[in-house]
Amino acid sequence: MTTTGGRTHRIYSVVVFIVLASLDNVAVGLIPPLYGSIADSFDVPQGLVGTVTAVSFLVSAVASVAWAYYGDRGNRKPLLMIGTVLWAAGMTGSGLAGTYLLFFVSQVAAAVGLGAVSSVGFSVVSDLIKPKRRGLVMSFWGLSQGAGTFFGTLIGGVLGASDWRRPFFVLSVVGLVATVAYFFTYDIRRGQSDTELAGAIAEGHDYDYRISRKSLPSIVQRRTNVWLILQGLPAQIAFGSLVWLPVLFRERAIDQGYPEHTAIVVGSIFATMFQLGGALSIVGGLVGDKLQRRTLRGRALVSAVGILAAVPLYLVLFFLPFKIEVPADAGSGAIVVAALKSVVTVPSVGITFLIAIVALALTSANSPNWFALIADINPPEYRGTVYSLGNLTNGVGRAIGNGLIPVAFAVLASHYASPLNYSVGLAAFQLFFIPTGIMYWLASRSSPRDIKGLHRLLEERAEVTAHTPIDDDAQHHTPR
Repeated sequence: MTTTGGRTHRIYSVVVFIVLASLDNVAVGLIPPLYGSIADSFDVPQGLVGTVTAVSFLVSAVASVAWAYYGDRGNRKPLLMIGTVLWAAGMTGSGLAGTYLLFFVSQVAAAVGLGAVSSVGFSVVSDLIKPKRRGLVMSFWGLSQGAGTFFGTLIGGVLGASDWRRPFFVLSVVGLVATVAYFFTYDIRRGQSDTELAGAIAEGHDYDYRISRKSLPSIVQRRTNVWLILQGLPAQIAFGSLVWLPVLFRERAIDQGYPEHTAIVVGSIFATMFQLGGALSIVGGLVGDKLQRRTLRGRALVSAVGILAAVPLYLVLFFLPFKIEVPADAGSGAIVVAALKSVVTVPSVGITFLIAIVALALTSANSPNWFALIADINPPEYRGTVYSLGNLTNGVGRAIGNGLIPVAFAVLASHYASPLNYSVGLAAFQLFFIPTGIMYWLASRSSPRDIKGLHRLLEERAEVTAHTPIDDDAQHHTPR
């Protein structure tokens, strides 16, 4: 089954990689709801358990660079399977850990394995998708990662309510199932979906070019790569601040006189509803695909316009007052139902909801087009590595944002009463989207040159590949 490569097999393979791309976020989202239980179990402060999450983010991002580099040099499927088994083992070790130190080490091991799932998986998926559909399919790739965080939080909170170890064992079983699923995916050949190379590869020739240590200057010389990698730093500072939306809406509910229990539920449900616009990244991917066929600046322009247009909407969202109408002393279910109804029954809530949906949809348009652009401007043997470098920058931005925003809220509290301090802080952090939008605009200027250059390069390599004997086992070429 692994070598058939028919349409059904390709679809199966893409689905497997997209679904499993969410697992790194499931693993990370699993722990925060369990901070208190894990800390009590090991008799350590919650802050130490929170440190595990921060370290895991960093370790996974750094490890993904190494996984991607070796994936771009050799056979990717074994690396993916090894990485999956490693993070599954880390999850098992986390559940069995009897001390904080063993838990920490197990989580670090899992993070190392997760680095392979994201970076090497991206390289494989980029070879499975034809260029004209990259935006659409990559929107599902990005969406699955957001869904992973959601399900990780859900699994951790529900399954771990009575026993914090249970979710880790469940996820380790999922890892073993994932390893089996990987085994049956299509062994896509590097460069097989690139138009220039498809003919030679279909005839049985191999695309033998591989990344090397000498390739870094070539990666940087593609100016679009520089902008795509750097934009993640300010972007993730802004995106990271949005995890505080539940706190903003909770404080608004408290300010309107609701008890704390009700306010917590209100904050969670409104924040969840207002972030549904992220699912519209699919539209951003479709628009990017369509505009890219008209102009080679298309994908980058969609991202630039989306990011910059969303900034004023976020500023309005955080300051626009709306009236919360939910039963104060009812159960969580009744509060959720009332909050959902208020979207259509309370005009101020409906308007706020609409603004949030549009703002999130605009900023989410950058995700699928970022993925697609990496594949559009880099030869097959560079894609995993460039993706991992961008992912590393994203991780640094996320870490900076998570560290700065609580400090900003505390400083602002001395000048503005709650919830205004949260509104001002969140609004200020959205200004980091401005340099992100500028970098995408700069990428739109350089991407046509880089895309054309890649087209010429692959045409030249296709000629060389087509004249190479099919049974030739000569040494791999080094990219120019």
